[in-house]
Amino acid sequence: MARVLIIDDSPTETYKLTTMLEKNGHAVLTAPNGEEGVALAKKELPDVVLMDIVMPGLNGFQATRQLTKAPETANIPVIIVTTKDQQTDRVWGMRQGARAYLAKPITAEVLMDSINEVMA
Repeated sequence: MARVLIIDDSPTETYKLTTMLEKNGHAVLTAPNGEEGVALAKKELPDVVLMDIVMPGLNGFQATRQLTKAPETANIPVIIVTTKDQQTDRVWGMRQGARAYLAKPITAEVLMDSINEVMA
């Protein structure tokens, strides 16, 4: 199964996502903000990144752009998982290099389908 990095400042959301992923056999890494997430992604090279948008400091759009532009992490698919569900947010997220955009709350089925799709 995949090694998934969750970058989210909400301990509750991180716990929910971790539980869904581990129940489906995935290994989970976590980071509480964009800066630490980008650094951890470069160090650990996960198979997929789940990215929140609204975080202090480096937000999810900025962190996604950094990951998709850096040569060492450019091939790691980023899935944005956020409460921001406006069409403009979706378009902007995809322009930053995200491969999928999911609005919270999400089900385990939707999450697993997205992970399988971006890894295919």
